[in-house]
Amino acid sequence: MKGRILTSLLAVIAMAGLQAQEVPAVPKLVVGLTIDQLRMDYVEAFSALYGERGFKRLLKEGRVYQNAEYDFINVDRSSAVATISTGTYPHIHGIVGNGWMDRTTLQVVNSVDDTRFMGIYTSESTSPSRLLVSNLSDELTIATQGIAEVYSIAPTREMAVLAAGHASKGAFWINDETGKWGGTTYYGNFPTWVSTYNDRQGLDFRIGEMTWGPYLPVTAYRYLTSEVKQVSFKHKFNDERRNKYRKLKTSPYVNEEVNRLVNACLNSTSIGKDYVPDLLNLAYYAGNFDHRPASELPLEMQDTYVRLDASLAELLEMIDRKVGLNNTLFYITSTGYTDAQPLDDPKYRIPTGEFHIKRCAALLNLYLAAIYGEGLYVEAHHEQELYLNHKLIEQKHLNLVEVMERSSEFLVQFSGVKDVYSSHRLMLGSWTPELDKVRNRYHKSCSGDLWVDVLPGWTIARDHSLDTRVVRDVYTSAPFILMGWGVRPEIIHSSIQIGHIAPTLAHFMRIRAPNASALPPLTDIRK
Repeated sequence: MKGRILTSLLAVIAMAGLQAQEVPAVPKLVVGLTIDQLRMDYVEAFSALYGERGFKRLLKEGRVYQNAEYDFINVDRSSAVATISTGTYPHIHGIVGNGWMDRTTLQVVNSVDDTRFMGIYTSESTSPSRLLVSNLSDELTIATQGIAEVYSIAPTREMAVLAAGHASKGAFWINDETGKWGGTTYYGNFPTWVSTYNDRQGLDFRIGEMTWGPYLPVTAYRYLTSEVKQVSFKHKFNDERRNKYRKLKTSPYVNEEVNRLVNACLNSTSIGKDYVPDLLNLAYYAGNFDHRPASELPLEMQDTYVRLDASLAELLEMIDRKVGLNNTLFYITSTGYTDAQPLDDPKYRIPTGEFHIKRCAALLNLYLAAIYGEGLYVEAHHEQELYLNHKLIEQKHLNLVEVMERSSEFLVQFSGVKDVYSSHRLMLGSWTPELDKVRNRYHKSCSGDLWVDVLPGWTIARDHSLDTRVVRDVYTSAPFILMGWGVRPEIIHSSIQIGHIAPTLAHFMRIRAPNASALPPLTDIRK
C-alpha cells in the first residue's frame, strides 16, 4: 500500500529516475538522534577512549555545527525536544518545560499528560495536545498523505511524544514501573512489532542479569577532574526493586535498549525501503547516573561516553546495513542542558545564598494586602514563577499592570534577586538580550505573572520536588551534526540557533517547514 499514493512533488521526483542515482534527491530515511544532556566538551575530552566508528566517524564524515544555541532560559528535555522538532520557541509552541502550573486547577501538570487517552503497556495517559504547533513529523505525514513511516523511540515519554508530534504512527518509551515499551491510544492501534518485542525481548526479562561495570580498564578513565577518588564501580539494577527501571534509564544501558527497538523497527516495517521519505526520531541519554553529579561519579560519567560511543557506532552500522547511509540523512543534537550541580564547598568561599519562592510568595501577599486590602493576591507559585489572583484583582477593580509593577519593585529588593520580569514587561517591554531569552520561554497560557531571576551561585529551594537547584547562568549550546545522504564533511565554528534544525530537514525532504518555523534552512551542505 505504501508508495501507491504520493504527493505530486514526490511523484515527479520518482518519475525523474531517482532509482538510477547513487544518492536519491530526497533521503529515503531521516534519522534524528537527540541525546539528553550530551556535552560537546565531554565528547572532546574523552576522545582518546573512543573507537573509530562512533563519535570519531561522525566528526570525520559529518557536517558538524559545534554551537547550536538554545536562545531561551531554563532549557530541559521537554522544551528542548519541542524546539528541535518545531523550529520555534516555547513562547510559540507552548512547551515551557517538563511541567508547569495549571492556572485552572493550581496543580502542576506534565507536558504530555492527557487524561483523554489511555496508556498502552503503561498507566500514563498521554498525548501531544499541549504542543500548540506542527512539528517535522506532522509535516512529513501531511506531505505524504499519511504514507510515510514516522515513529519516535526514546527512554522518556516526553522526548518520544514531543518528537512524534500530532500525526505520527507511534511514540514509544520505557515504562518506569515495568520496563516495557509503552505508548498511547492517541496514535491509534499499537504496532504488533512493538507488542511482539515486549512479549519476547522486553527489558523486564533481562534486567535481573544486567550489571554495569567499567567498559574499559579503570586506569584509562583519567580525563575528568574530580576530588572524589574511585577505585572502580559496579551497579546491579535489580537490587533496586522499585526504582530499577528508572535507574537504568539514567545509565548508558538505556541507549542499547533504544537500539534494540530500532532494530525491530527496521526489520518489521517498510521504513526506508522506498522513495517516500520516512522519519525515525530517536533519543539517547548521556546525563548523570541516578541524577548524581559527575563530580561524585567521575568513572561512571567517562564510561557513559565510552558506551555512548559504542551505541552510536552500532546504530550507524545498523542503518547502513538496513537502508544505507547514502539513502539516509542522519542528524544528532543535544537537549543542551545538564542536571543541576551541587553547591560548591564553603571552603572555596563562592558567594551564595538560598532563595525560597514559597517565602517570596507569602511576603509579596502581605505587601499587596497592606496596599490593596485583605485577600489572597498570590494564587500559586512554581519554580521561579508567581501566579497572581486575577479574579480577586478584577473584583477589587484594580489595574493588573499596576499590581505587577508594584510586585516587581517589591521583589527586586530581596536578597539574591537579580531581576523580576512581569508578563506585561515580557510582552510589551523594550528589547534587551536578557529579556528576549526570558520572553522566548514565556507562554501566556501556562507561565506565571512574575518570573524571579535569581543571582548565579544562589540555591533555589524547590518546594514541589523537595530538592534544590544551584543557579548557573552559563552559555547553553549543543552540537548539530549531519551525516550520510551526500552531506559534505566540514566543521563549522560559527553559531546557529536550534530553530534552524527543523526547517533545514524539511528543506532537504522537500516538504513544508513546521507552521511556526520562521528561521531559514541551512543550505549548501551536500557534496
